[in-house]
Amino acid sequence: MPDGFLCIHGHFYQPPRSDPSTGQIPQEASAAPYANWNERITAECYSPMAMAGHFEKISFNLGSTLARWLAQNAEETYRLIVSGEQAYHSAHGVGNGLAQPAHHTILPMARRRDKICQVRWGMVSFAHRFGHPPAGMWLPEMAVDLETLETLATEGVRFVILSDEQVQGELISGAGPYRVPLSSSKDMGVFVRDRSLSNALSFGMPEPDSIQEWLDQHLAPRRRDDELLLIATDGETFGHHNPQGIEVLTDILSAEADYALRMTTLEFYLQQNPPQHDIAIIENTAWSCSHRLGRWVTGCDCTPGDGCWKGTLRRALDNLACDLDTIFIKETQRLEVEAWELRDNYITVVLGEMDGSSFLVRHGLGHLKSQAEHRLLLLLEAQLYRQRMYASCTFFFDDLDRLEPRYAIANGLRALDLTRQATGEDLTSSFHRDLSVVVSGTSGLSGADVLEELSS
Repeated sequence: MPDGFLCIHGHFYQPPRSDPSTGQIPQEASAAPYANWNERITAECYSPMAMAGHFEKISFNLGSTLARWLAQNAEETYRLIVSGEQAYHSAHGVGNGLAQPAHHTILPMARRRDKICQVRWGMVSFAHRFGHPPAGMWLPEMAVDLETLETLATEGVRFVILSDEQVQGELISGAGPYRVPLSSSKDMGVFVRDRSLSNALSFGMPEPDSIQEWLDQHLAPRRRDDELLLIATDGETFGHHNPQGIEVLTDILSAEADYALRMTTLEFYLQQNPPQHDIAIIENTAWSCSHRLGRWVTGCDCTPGDGCWKGTLRRALDNLACDLDTIFIKETQRLEVEAWELRDNYITVVLGEMDGSSFLVRHGLGHLKSQAEHRLLLLLEAQLYRQRMYASCTFFFDDLDRLEPRYAIANGLRALDLTRQATGEDLTSSFHRDLSVVVSGTSGLSGADVLEELSS
């Protein structure tokens, strides 16, 4: 009997949770009995997944901010994740890991130069950790537009994952891969996940003693000879959201023979099966919002209550980003260096591949006096925190009075402080003014209140 193919992709990510001024994660009482959510989810998901050897068997992406935390705080888990991917690459000549934009930014809402920065930082971070360049990239929240795909193609990304409700055209080859033609005479490979099956696993996961019935009901009817079936879900589904998830995943991965399915991964499958059919994307869509990205703009029915704070917070962050960029551009013009190329390459300093002075030497700025060197490095660091403000979780939930918007404002405050140290210019009053109209509909807390609390 001919085989069908099954790929399970896990999206593993946590936002930057640390206090930008100290680098430490504050105590998060809601994560008890653990000190913070990173620790809790590591114990429930990342560590047991790694111990089970699943990172050598599934397709996955590991967000840069989570990877950095694991490397510093859960070294054995991090080592097992990296060695699992490297073992797969060694065995097959291609990787089973995908890259991810560095700070989980909703790319269709970002300026083009920020799209480029996030993609480049994500690709360099992946190569730094796994030892080879990525072929595919996970789009944060699967949010997509054509400019995003054009950016990815220009940077050398070969494929992405989308959900079936985000594409137009007949899906005559199962999960694909399909080809999306782009205006730059390039194209992008797209694998299309089965949303219904993915959600059935994520939100209706069976108990281990019922897995056979679940597979008979959900998996067997979808199997097609010589076609790929793709389940894509949050990696935290396994062990964190569903305590039985690690055991269930183990059972699914070992069920190949019973269902004439061969487990595979995306780059490996793409190598054997290049795209044969074209599809089109539905722009400004995401897997977690059915309102054309409304969840991250002004609020929508995806989150209850008054979502007006989302639009006003985004305006405050955008105004701050514009002011920070103006100062950064002015400094780089004075030094006759291209601002955005320098910022995009700064990821090597963030990753610890070189120190700031060596970085400037590499980019032809070794002649700078110590004061000018210090000023430029502070402004580059400010750009790092300016990027962190836009993590998707900032706007994902229903209320301003949560940890995630607080992290965004804290990162903005850190960028302000670094810029003030570098140039003496203090942009705080403008940021405070813009945040004063960002108000929680439940507690009455304003963004300005958060800024004042963080500044004290």
